Amino acid sequence: METIVFDVGETLTRDDRYWASWADWLGVPRHTLSALVGAVVAKGYDNAEAVRLLRPGIDLEAEYGAREAAGFGESLDETDLYDDVRPALSALRSLGARVVIAGNQTRRAGELLRSLELPVDLVVTSGELGVAKPDPRFFAGVLETCGAVPAETLYVGDHPDNDVYPARRAGLRTAHLRRGPWGFLWAEDPDVLAAADWSIDSLTELVDIVKA
Repeated sequence: METIVFDVGETLTRDDRYWASWADWLGVPRHTLSALVGAVVAKGYDNAEAVRLLRPGIDLEAEYGAREAAGFGESLDETDLYDDVRPALSALRSLGARVVIAGNQTRRAGELLRSLELPVDLVVTSGELGVAKPDPRFFAGVLETCGAVPAETLYVGDHPDNDVYPARRAGLRTAHLRRGPWGFLWAEDPDVLAAADWSIDSLTELVDIVKA
């Protein structure tokens, strides 16, 4: 593999603080929102539906703006990273692989990720590309931006519908990460196992994959 592309939420970063901040903003117990996220995920819906259940008709984009204006906008720091992130990314780059972060995130999240100075060659978000997963244009945009060839590119993520299936349809190799609610929920699903070239428990397993 010449290029390794990583999803963000529940692949590189934990989402617990993200959802906790939304619960605090909406004025509901954190467990309530967390449970609703799990419920909509199990039904195959986008996780944003959990917020819409609590506030029917909510304009999420406007709400993001209101949070930013009130000083409760997006935040991201070292504590949000999973422990294997820096070691794995560093090891992959030492092997000569191009390492890219590309997920469904806002422009602000892209700025925050870059501020962490992770050992990567590129960070690009759906907010910057103007198109989000699972749209095939997202993967085409990522490949064009980093100059990668689909067959020599591995996409790593936890979500079958947003990561594994669309990346495979776009001609990329895929690795399904058993991490977070989506990763564990579908870890043994036959369709996911068939669509993923590899199923992994840790990002450090990618080192041997690249070496092979």
